[in-house]
Amino acid sequence: MNNNSDKRRIVVTGLGIVCALGDNVDECFKSAVNGVTGIREVKSVNTDGCYANLGAEAKISDSELSDEDFDRSSLLCIKAAEEALKDAKYEITPENSERIGVIVGNCVGGAASIDKYFTDELKNGGGKSSDILKMPASAIANNVALHFGLNGTTANIVNACAAGTISIAYACDLIRAGKADAFCAGGSDSFSSLAFAGFHALHALDENPCSPFNNSHGITLGEGAGILVVESYEHAKERGAHIYCEILGSGVSSDAHHITAPRPDGQGQMLAINRAIENSGLKPSDIDYINAHGTGTAKNDEAEFLSLHTIFDGSDKLSVSSTKSMTGHCLGAAGSIEAVLTVKAVCENVLPPTIGYTEENLETLKEKAGNIDFIPNTKREKTVNFAASNSFAFGGNNASVVFAKNPHEIPDRTNNERIFVTGIGDYSSKGRIDIQSDDYKNLGIKMAFWRKLDRFSQLMLVSGMRALSDAKITVDENSERNIGIIIGTSDGPMTEIVNFQKNVVANGTASGSAFSFPNTVYNAAGGYFSIFAGIKGYNVTNANGVQAGLQSICYAADVLKNGDEDIMVAAGVDEYTDVTEYLYGKLGLLGGKMELGEGAVSLILEKESSAEKRGAKKYAELVGYASAHKSVKFGTLVGSEDALEEAILRACECAGITIEDIDLVCGFGNKKLSMSSCTYVTVNDEIGDARAAGAAKQAATLAKMLNESDKYKYGLAISFGLGGQYSAVILKKAV
Repeated sequence: MNNNSDKRRIVVTGLGIVCALGDNVDECFKSAVNGVTGIREVKSVNTDGCYANLGAEAKISDSELSDEDFDRSSLLCIKAAEEALKDAKYEITPENSERIGVIVGNCVGGAASIDKYFTDELKNGGGKSSDILKMPASAIANNVALHFGLNGTTANIVNACAAGTISIAYACDLIRAGKADAFCAGGSDSFSSLAFAGFHALHALDENPCSPFNNSHGITLGEGAGILVVESYEHAKERGAHIYCEILGSGVSSDAHHITAPRPDGQGQMLAINRAIENSGLKPSDIDYINAHGTGTAKNDEAEFLSLHTIFDGSDKLSVSSTKSMTGHCLGAAGSIEAVLTVKAVCENVLPPTIGYTEENLETLKEKAGNIDFIPNTKREKTVNFAASNSFAFGGNNASVVFAKNPHEIPDRTNNERIFVTGIGDYSSKGRIDIQSDDYKNLGIKMAFWRKLDRFSQLMLVSGMRALSDAKITVDENSERNIGIIIGTSDGPMTEIVNFQKNVVANGTASGSAFSFPNTVYNAAGGYFSIFAGIKGYNVTNANGVQAGLQSICYAADVLKNGDEDIMVAAGVDEYTDVTEYLYGKLGLLGGKMELGEGAVSLILEKESSAEKRGAKKYAELVGYASAHKSVKFGTLVGSEDALEEAILRACECAGITIEDIDLVCGFGNKKLSMSSCTYVTVNDEIGDARAAGAAKQAATLAKMLNESDKYKYGLAISFGLGGQYSAVILKKAV
């Protein structure tokens, strides 16, 4: 490989895992390849009145993970990251801490703390306000970064069961873009009454241990965390690191079909898998092993069976297994746990089986497996040069990532095309939006669809559709795969989560609502938007504080620069409800300190070639963007101020300008920077503290001002996330 190719190489140098199979990598992999199950009777959740009572809970107790400031999801992630960093022999110093970050996937945030708070409220008349700061998914990556002193970029990818895989893919993209040397990347989720009650309400749990690609009667829930230390090859080589394997390409897509069920034709899954293989410079026939999503539900297994048979038809070398038959379904951690096991399989040339087949089952498998080896019951020893790990999720999100034993040159699809803001969809307000039927009916949204959505998703749908309409974008079979979505949020659908949990606390696990549960996942808003709009491209939700509304723009721009899509919808969304008011009030943030607002603000970002082809209106050009982080305790910013300046300087460098060139600034609150004379504007007077929606509105406000006035050339939007994450976006007057 040439030196230029070396610059795009990403390697795995450290592994960490905790799940029902054990609390370290060696123990877990040994159990997996030997078909040892971690599925047992559930202990941490009361299953009285439930038709199922099995789960795959981690053996490690809360006392072994003890830290009163962190939720169990954070603690499991810290445990796995500790092993991974130690395995990588990665010594964190003040000199290198800014070049290693944390990107983790999660499904429903601090679910254990949500349960505890409202259980205490019911039984004791009030929960501890300190538990409120453990609830949001926004805290998890920051908590890991704080624990280890990592000051690189953080992100909490909350695409439900695909989150762990997407986190690894995103980390690799950021390293290739030169924005970091390394990441702790993966996912974490703890066992919770919320998830158990939800899947129970959907009747999606199996009464027996789950049996993927076999009996397919339902899932068995699990918990845990999987972390990979991923870094550039050059950085790993420079520090003499042990290299497990290479990470080649990845693929992310949307089904645009249903909020909980996969497309029966497997189109979305196949798009993600094919993208991953193509981005790896491979052919389907090159893949030796796939750690499948393999949940054990009939619809998921049937769709994945179809996807695998369609893509790999004719291949006589592919082996497939689902390790969920032993680890259970660990939700946001599933993809990363499976990635760790896949890396070990590549290195050891031993493949874990799918367990649970009887002799009768084996006869049935022979009839439907074709040439694919589904590795029933017993491990398979075979040379593995290329392997993939697949993850599919609620919301119709799909992701796949490819690993290689040896270096392999991958195609460089990155581009230097200019990026323009070509559409804006603003649905925001100080206080609560008085939603009128015309707000959605004018966009062609029927009541039958609208009523399925929680408020969080409704806000996003109106904003997203307004942005597409403003940009005059028609989503059809020619464009549906070339459009993607990145949504940033601070609090996510906390109203739906809290109300669901309060009902479970008051009435028992068996009382969960099948109607409400799908809306408790953070990525439901993106899922509903993709379904209604017909968008089948890249789709990610990032929960990372207020600044997530700007970080979504940074993320979307990276997707465009990588050549994955032509058009991206970048949005910030947060709601204001009685639950929001209650939680912020309990934290003592209301009453003059903070005036809540809500809404969703979406911007269409488009490559120049696409915009020119369509004759699109150009509000402004996106010329610079950056994120920076300085770890401080979640819930505060004190001590992280240097990261704000760093984000601005990096954005200026990206734009090829100096701070003195900026003549328009839209910041948070009335914060003024020590810069040359600028015009300062704020959106808070208009919409209050709408959190991620406010951050996105800052960029939208600048785009409109640059478009409407000749007074300004460069506009800077800046925002923060509690815990020390900042993003900066620079827009230029379009010419």
